[in-house]
Amino acid sequence: MSKDQPISPAVMAQRRPPAASVPRPAETDQARLTGTAAEVVAPEEMTGSQAIIRSLEQLGVTDVFGLPGGAILPTYDPLLDAEKINHILVRHEQGAGHAAEGYALASGRVGVCIATSGPGATNLVTALADANMDSIPMLAITGQVASSAIGSDAFQEADIVGMTMPVTKHSYLVTDAQEIPRVIAEAFHLSSTGRPGPVLVDVAKDAQQAMMTFSWPPQMELPGYRPVTRGHSKQIKEAARMIAAAQRPVLYTGGGAMRADVPAELLELAELTGAPVVTTLTARGIFPDSHDQNLGMPGMHGTVPAVYALQQSDLLITLGARFDDRVTGQLSSFAPNAKVIHADIDPAEISKNRVADVPIVGDLKYVIPDLTQAVRQEFEETGTPDLGLWWDTLNSLSETYPLGYTKTDDGLGSPQYVIERISELTGPDAVYVSGVGQHQMWSAQFVDYERPRQWLNSAGLGTMGFAVPAAMGAQVSQPDRVVWAIDGDGCFQMTNQELATCVINNIPIKVAVINNSSLGMVRQWQTLFYDGRYSNTELNTGHNSRRIPDFVKLAEAYGCAALRCEKDEDVDETIKKALEINDRPVVIDFVVSANAMVWPMVPAGVSNDQIQIARNMTPEWNTED
Repeated sequence: MSKDQPISPAVMAQRRPPAASVPRPAETDQARLTGTAAEVVAPEEMTGSQAIIRSLEQLGVTDVFGLPGGAILPTYDPLLDAEKINHILVRHEQGAGHAAEGYALASGRVGVCIATSGPGATNLVTALADANMDSIPMLAITGQVASSAIGSDAFQEADIVGMTMPVTKHSYLVTDAQEIPRVIAEAFHLSSTGRPGPVLVDVAKDAQQAMMTFSWPPQMELPGYRPVTRGHSKQIKEAARMIAAAQRPVLYTGGGAMRADVPAELLELAELTGAPVVTTLTARGIFPDSHDQNLGMPGMHGTVPAVYALQQSDLLITLGARFDDRVTGQLSSFAPNAKVIHADIDPAEISKNRVADVPIVGDLKYVIPDLTQAVRQEFEETGTPDLGLWWDTLNSLSETYPLGYTKTDDGLGSPQYVIERISELTGPDAVYVSGVGQHQMWSAQFVDYERPRQWLNSAGLGTMGFAVPAAMGAQVSQPDRVVWAIDGDGCFQMTNQELATCVINNIPIKVAVINNSSLGMVRQWQTLFYDGRYSNTELNTGHNSRRIPDFVKLAEAYGCAALRCEKDEDVDETIKKALEINDRPVVIDFVVSANAMVWPMVPAGVSNDQIQIARNMTPEWNTED
């Protein structure tokens, strides 16, 4: 999604003018960062709380998700009068955090959430850790007890700065009201530049209440923070030489490409090189699934051609990926004959898991075009490589081992079919958000992704309960798109209270509960590795169970439209009904078989060469020495 797309909340009767997009790092200066129109505000007296709201307004923030409490109450008072900020009252602080993540992922803008001290702040920790793992720009503002009471075990006191330092890009404690504009501006800047991530600002209650002199823009104090944006020219030239010499190259594309917003740049590089492209779980959609060079998702539940291509490659052109264990499998046996070009904005990722032969530190928005230019020049001098044999092998694998599934043998619904039909009947203009587990992998496999920011999920942390609140945030940022939360019956029960938020605020998400009456991925592992001993995975929500809860009744109690589908032949009609309802959220209880499994699969801890296409069935391929 373009960062220049107008952003307006679904809850507002009239559209606001769009706020400014987050600037590219190399373009950032004080005026561009700290005001949508480089607005200068003359000094004026106000409280620290008013300064918080005013700072957010100056930064172009239009939507925040939060839940008030005693320590943040001073800030909620001026928020009531804010004309530029729409506050959405969530039912749980974790929901606020995930909503801010969904907002950021769908729009490319910084997501903002607010909570009070103690348990309010600690309820944000899961969302902060999630955003940190997936490099999501997010600003969390929390209240803290008065500075004089810090350290005294005061009521609802918790050291949230200490708790969140390992799972945020940075955390601030503000005890002086005069520091608020600077800290908010710095937090916003840190969150949205370099490698994006969450930043927490904890503001003592007395700092919120104290008088201060507000002016804008503030003078930021970040002397050690200078993200490198341009890749080193010699490294880029060396990378181009390696690409020109490679016979089995692969463009290994990760979530960093999505954060850098480089679909056009990646497409140009891919078509120039002719190399196959694999897109990780967080990169799905950055390169169109319909493109002939797209081999799909690599890793534990990736496609056979994608996994094979990485294993047999002689050159990995790694763009914004981090060689995580779900992609590499047994790291020592991953892509054993490949040299590695690794481009990433975060130097800490380069050579962390796999040593890079050519490291390139920089923003992919600039690195990829520079690399494309260097490759084009190299091709002009040495000729374009012939990748015909490489593609013959990969195309043969694609034909022999296409991504698919078999119907269930118990007569119950097929979850893959449900998700496939949701994709077909809704199309790529929609946003698809998942929880974590089998339904997440099926959604990654069987939805057609044709554009960036079409697919949102919790990848690195694997947070159950992500889908509903993240879909809510995505819908607020994209009111004109259909937003599907494809959730599991286990995940759905963790955060479904945010349906109340959606109903009250007219946020019409559509929730497809893939109800196999169990913790599906855990059950799959119990089937495969624990001799079918199903210890504590039955949820009693599906077919021939007590249906506790009954998802249809639950949805109706929240004021949603509620549907149930138990047969494959009824799937299309049910989805079409859901797509016709746009005045409130829709929840569909898709009752499916518990026996369906996610294939292909690389068992944990083994080489990707041992990928299975079904239980105890491994593809036949000739591997290189």
